[in-house]
Amino acid sequence: MAKARSRWTCQGCGFQTSGFLGRCTECGSWGSMVEEVSSLDSQSAFSKNVTRSVLSSDGQESTKPTLLQDLKASHSERIFTGIPGLDEVLGGGFVPGAVILLAGDPGIGKSTLLLQVARHVSAEKEVLYVAGEESAMQVKLRASRLNMQDSRVHVDTQQDSVKISETMQEFSNGVAIIDSIQSIFHRDITSAAGSVSQVRESAQIIINSAKAANIATILVGHVTKEGSIAGPRILEHMVDVVLHFEGDRTRQLRILRPNKNRFGSTSEIAIFSMTEGGLNEVGNPSEFLLGDRLNKMGSKQAPSGTAVIATGEGTRTLLLEVQALVSVTTYSAPRRLANGWDSNRLLQLIAVLEKKVGLGLARADIYVNIVGGIDIDDPAGDLGVGVAIATSLLDRSVDSSTIFIGEVGLTGEVRPVVMLEHRVKEAARLGFKRAIVPKCNLPINIRSKQMEVIGVETLTEALLIAMPGIDFSKSEKKKDDAVFAAAMQDKDFPLDMKPFM
Repeated sequence: MAKARSRWTCQGCGFQTSGFLGRCTECGSWGSMVEEVSSLDSQSAFSKNVTRSVLSSDGQESTKPTLLQDLKASHSERIFTGIPGLDEVLGGGFVPGAVILLAGDPGIGKSTLLLQVARHVSAEKEVLYVAGEESAMQVKLRASRLNMQDSRVHVDTQQDSVKISETMQEFSNGVAIIDSIQSIFHRDITSAAGSVSQVRESAQIIINSAKAANIATILVGHVTKEGSIAGPRILEHMVDVVLHFEGDRTRQLRILRPNKNRFGSTSEIAIFSMTEGGLNEVGNPSEFLLGDRLNKMGSKQAPSGTAVIATGEGTRTLLLEVQALVSVTTYSAPRRLANGWDSNRLLQLIAVLEKKVGLGLARADIYVNIVGGIDIDDPAGDLGVGVAIATSLLDRSVDSSTIFIGEVGLTGEVRPVVMLEHRVKEAARLGFKRAIVPKCNLPINIRSKQMEVIGVETLTEALLIAMPGIDFSKSEKKKDDAVFAAAMQDKDFPLDMKPFM
């Protein structure tokens, strides 16, 4: 008779202990410990019945160590997804036997993307689609919207991970999609599907089967309200690739980012647009993101508080519009908020503008937004964000055909950035006439007579070029402070606010 074992498992990090704890000692979360009972003599994770084998050059299976040069070349052949951007993110397509974890918010388009992949791959490979959260008819309804009536995709609604593993053996050298890993369970574990133990054991079964049968497998993962992948952290270590599908459900744009990739770079991204017919890859994301700004470029000055930056995402360059709003605050502690930009970097840039440039921002609310709903962390956007803040404060505008590229240091210097030549070429292709860049990056060869490249050494120098006629001296800061004080005196403040004026 099997002997039962009870363990308390943290649903946040997977830490296990023999007794109940109100607070997890590993991750510090409260109320996350759940009791799980399993059988000691059960074959945990089914992996005891699955062996991973390799094919030598003579085609014979072997579980013994094999020399690299004796492995068959087919082990390195990629399976193309039919979506160029996804192939680029993966490093050239699916690697046979690789396990990929795709995570994203509910409704972001994970299942839609994978159905489109299944449609393309099924033309040459056997494809298994395991729908743990839907019925077969629901999958068919979604597939009909994507024009998949003639596709050869096998649908299974099984949720038992052992049976799924057995079914996968029939799709050797094909592709399997598990939607989702949180919906399947292991029969020997009593906890609910989606718990730490269930996710860990079920994932181990599927990974072993994928490696043994040389099946490229995609696991769909849920995310928590904080944006991290639900389940144990070890799940991300077990798989070969971790992809995050990001975006705002109220917008059309979706971004696919790799957080881990054993077979390629983690700096590439793919950008998609959600339509009624599914996800379409955005071939020219800069034009899509800048939108109407390109049509107005050159005809008039850009609005105050705006600037265009060139950010690098792997080998891709994205041109984005930065918007900043500086307004008089009625409180002693001004607000500094950033959407799509690192808030700590914003505070650092505000300090540089105050200390090194001489702008009076101490009594101002400052809001920064990256248009398009994209989160960026490229320091090359510092110069553009600084210009947007300064023009909003001074209510001045810059030439709409000017782009700003450069990292700003704490001493106010403009530091070099990588791939500057590629960024400037992309801006010239879209019709920009002037680029303000770090002087230490020059010279560069852009092969465009219409693009004027201006090198600057400091943030102050860049602002003087962008807004000629402005004096950023200490007296200017006092003048700005006087403007803020006058603006505040025109308002009716409570008496207890007067000391802060």
